[in-house]
Amino acid sequence: MSERPESEPGAPAEQAPARAGRDMEERLPPSLWIRLLIYVVVGHLLAGFIYLRFEVGSKAQ
Repeated sequence: MSERPESEPGAPAEQAPARAGRDMEERLPPSLWIRLLIYVVVGHLLAGFIYLRFEVGSKAQ
C-alpha cells in the first residue's frame, strides 16, 4: 500500500479551506465593480461627446 493516504474521505475536506481562501482573494469587492461600471459608462459618454464634436465640426466646413 501507499504511504500517502490520498484516497481517504477526509482528503478533500482538508483542501476546502485553502480553496475557499483562494476564491475570496480572486473575487473583486462590490465597490470596485460599481466604480468600474461608472468609469466605463463615463468613458463611453466622453468618447461619444468627442466623436459628436468631430462630426459636427466636419459638417460646418
